[in-house]
Amino acid sequence: MTYDDLQDMIDNPPRHDYTREQIAEIYNMPITQLMFVASGIHQKNHNGTEVQLSNLLSIKTGGCKEKCGYCSQSAHNEAEVDSHGLLAEEKILEEAQKAKDIGASRFCMGAAWRTPPKHGPGYDRLLSVAEKVKDMGLEVCMTLGMLDEKQADDLKNAGVDYYNHNLDTSREYYGKVITSRTYDDRLNTLEKVRKSGMKICSGGIIGMGEELKDRYGLLEELNHLNPHPESVPINKFVKIAGTPIYGNEDFDSFDLVRMVATARIVLPFSEIRLSAGRKGMSQETQAMCFMAGASSIFTGERLLTADNPGIKHDKGLLSKLGLKPVVAEAKLELSDALIQKNMTTSKSTLAGASLN
Repeated sequence: MTYDDLQDMIDNPPRHDYTREQIAEIYNMPITQLMFVASGIHQKNHNGTEVQLSNLLSIKTGGCKEKCGYCSQSAHNEAEVDSHGLLAEEKILEEAQKAKDIGASRFCMGAAWRTPPKHGPGYDRLLSVAEKVKDMGLEVCMTLGMLDEKQADDLKNAGVDYYNHNLDTSREYYGKVITSRTYDDRLNTLEKVRKSGMKICSGGIIGMGEELKDRYGLLEELNHLNPHPESVPINKFVKIAGTPIYGNEDFDSFDLVRMVATARIVLPFSEIRLSAGRKGMSQETQAMCFMAGASSIFTGERLLTADNPGIKHDKGLLSKLGLKPVVAEAKLELSDALIQKNMTTSKSTLAGASLN
């Protein structure tokens, strides 16, 4: 491609009609050109000097009824995990304050459920804690499993900004990883989240034995959502003994960089989140991911049940790169502005867009 071709890719409006073949073409561009385009789109639509620090707390661990081959918290797997029921409200709020104190601007709460309770003390606790974390000035994210419409509306009204529900992989490969619910089950929950007014956080995992076509397929599914998900986690599969897909081979770090860069190109307004697996990544790999358009990381010592680089490591890395963490209150304002811009794009205005 010429310089003008690459610049056209940066300047093109967002679109929701990328084919899997077009995504493959982007993914396999010479990496210098891929990074140029991804970085250009990132600088155009985001503050390229800032990285959001998020914190993820497991508020209910283990005993999940779902059959997910990668997950240590499934009751069907043999991984050793320190299971516990829903944490007390005081404990969750204490951890949220710790997250804010170390510079996190988003606090995510994850519970190992197929679907959360629909009523009762536990449900009331979820709504109460969401409201109180919101009052701290933090973005509030929850991931609790599948939702019905009332649950989605209740969480929105309690102050939940984002709901995380990952697609994980392509539609074709999904059944080889998860057997207790369908791909459409996941999409249906995302539809309820969108209808409620919460923002969508949905991405996937690479390194579970999938082929490249499955990575293209995941990005195709995310690209076809209209509006695009406001938040897209890209996770590197973390091997945990006792899970069925523990033995899969590692993949090259450049595959992760290409995945982040391609996500940035086909999802230009989304926050691309470099999520699980950073404990085993070099600083150089993480730096390339930031250059490719990653705009957020999870900090803290633990990411649900897996080890994670701590805040000392993360702030040291950002300092080396001349990047700075996002301030919580400023992040809320910027996020709302980007989301409003994303909401104004529609299929009708994008139908004629071309790859170049």
